Amino acid sequence: MHKKIVLIPTYNECENIEAMVRNVMSQQPGDFHILIIDDNSPDGTASIVKKLMPEYPQRIHLLERPGKQGLGTAYIAGFKWALQYDYDYIFEMDADFSHDPNDLIRLYHACETQHAQLAIGSRYISGVNVVNWPMGRVLMSYFASVYVRFITGMKIMDTTAGFKCYNRVVLETLDLDNIRFKGYAFQIEMKFLTWKHGFNIVEVPIIFTDRRRGTSKMSGGIFSEAVFGVIQMKLGSFFKKYRRHVSNAN
Repeated sequence: MHKKIVLIPTYNECENIEAMVRNVMSQQPGDFHILIIDDNSPDGTASIVKKLMPEYPQRIHLLERPGKQGLGTAYIAGFKWALQYDYDYIFEMDADFSHDPNDLIRLYHACETQHAQLAIGSRYISGVNVVNWPMGRVLMSYFASVYVRFITGMKIMDTTAGFKCYNRVVLETLDLDNIRFKGYAFQIEMKFLTWKHGFNIVEVPIIFTDRRRGTSKMSGGIFSEAVFGVIQMKLGSFFKKYRRHVSNAN
């Protein structure tokens, strides 16, 4: 049976984390593991996780970091941990229920049945499936993906999506130590590199629901990094060689 782990970075998610952990643990088949990467949340998020761990022996793991270091570095630390402990499928998702845990199985099946090496939970592959966002934010997110597609040449509809499943071969191939972005542009960079290496990418339609509890981590600086970083990333790609992966898909 394939080993599956869900990486969830947290900073001040005490209002969401217990319900999220229990929901992921209840998914069938009941073989998902979780790694919480907590950046020393002052609200006690890590303490809640520690109290839950005895209920689900060997299925909940906690990686505590000394302070807030950015989304990208949290995921890189989680990727390395997951590879070290021999997980086959590594998922990314948020702690705030904007990503529905019920969709984890759908992402896994995309990897298993559609031979995806990266399955993306996509808000835009079948229209615009976003709930409770102000129209301005919906438009900003949607046209950010249009902009990224235009600059990079990728055919991915939701280029900034953060709900994903990687086959471990992708993370073993990418040079994780040289991922440059730390904010939400990290999500774009990871997709771009996966695409440049020739891996099979499949988008799975999901409904994204804005958080109901806690505080959003989005900021203008994060958006600026994505806008200007994409140009730098594309220009830099002209001077790099990428080892093309040959898919075993039928």
